[in-house]
Amino acid sequence: MCDETRIDRRKFLGFAGFAGGALSLEPKAGSAQEPTERSVIWNSNFDPESLDPKWNPRALPEKGETIHEFDIDLVIAEHEIVPRIVFHAYAYNGVVPGPELRVREGEWIKVNFTNKTHDLHTIHWHGIDLACEMDGVPLGTQYPVMYNQTFQYLFRAQPSGTHWYHCHNMTPLHIQAGMYGPLIIEPINDPVLQAFPYSRDYTLVLSEIDTDYVRDQMNAMLQMGEVMDYMNGSPTLMKEMSGKMMGWFVNKEAFVKAVKDGWTPPYDPSIAGPPRLPNPNFFMINGKSYPMTEPIMIKSGEFIRVRFINAGAATRFMHLHGHDFWVVCEDGAPLASPIRHNTVAVHPSNTVDIIIHGTNPGMWHFHDHSEISDTNNGSFPGGMMTMLMYEDAAKYGVHVPDIIAVNS
Repeated sequence: MCDETRIDRRKFLGFAGFAGGALSLEPKAGSAQEPTERSVIWNSNFDPESLDPKWNPRALPEKGETIHEFDIDLVIAEHEIVPRIVFHAYAYNGVVPGPELRVREGEWIKVNFTNKTHDLHTIHWHGIDLACEMDGVPLGTQYPVMYNQTFQYLFRAQPSGTHWYHCHNMTPLHIQAGMYGPLIIEPINDPVLQAFPYSRDYTLVLSEIDTDYVRDQMNAMLQMGEVMDYMNGSPTLMKEMSGKMMGWFVNKEAFVKAVKDGWTPPYDPSIAGPPRLPNPNFFMINGKSYPMTEPIMIKSGEFIRVRFINAGAATRFMHLHGHDFWVVCEDGAPLASPIRHNTVAVHPSNTVDIIIHGTNPGMWHFHDHSEISDTNNGSFPGGMMTMLMYEDAAKYGVHVPDIIAVNS
């Protein structure tokens, strides 16, 4: 992942509370419960309680427990996909994807999320067992975070594995526009590492963007920004909103009554016009399209771990040339047994971990085999493609010219 995340990370002991009423949880008696003993070896035994959280999601930190604190600011930043293709992104700490958060299983995570854009946002912690107040669903578990407001998220890191975070407001726009990032929770005992002594760990976030859609939608939202700033998250100011803005009601009956009384919902064709759905024209790995994607490095005889996170809206079929690999985890959870593949499907919002063994020195293509995504605005090669490159290839007599193709 990019090193220039400008993330402010602090570790401290104890718990000092929260400002602004960001958290109002009532822990169960006894507060945090002790983790249940689980098998740490890879096996196919079925445990009917294996989906239960190890720790009480509604507990709060106790004195002496370590909390990892992160500051995440949302800003509008220019992001370059490939040379000459730059878009204005909603960027966590100014980068796309957002900074990788990596902690150990059972540790506490505190995120100070500040919205510095004139739009409504939250952070959803995808796949995490936590209190619903921390889940980041606007008008479902919290009010959206307005301009210059800060919301504090607090949760224990569970379950272990490859996860991610993203905005859960206006998701078709906000995720395309850059609001996503990896969340890696390392297990106390890693069955993958026990079976495969990997020495390097790569995270590849797969995504796509319709650059025209994002530009038009962001411009429309910025034009509404002053009204939303004035509302400042107050449901009593609903009358100030047009049908294109976010609307909230105390219940379903209030919504139905508002429509009967003349309020026009945003999906009404008189406001929305013809349907406008994204039609992606650029496809990315960690925010870049080929040939600007970063290669995956390996040495002969080495095991490496590659974590795929699909932040897009279509299934990706990641294919590695010259090798088979082991699929070891899906959605963060170790499989009952590794599965041998050379192409693996990564569905929207899913995560898949694989292990590659360095058995065939050379420089090998690694790409989405749905092919359309291997283009840049329709031009092949490009898009969701990278290279597996052996650092010691020359030692084995492999010499491949350093060629960058932008149109074949």
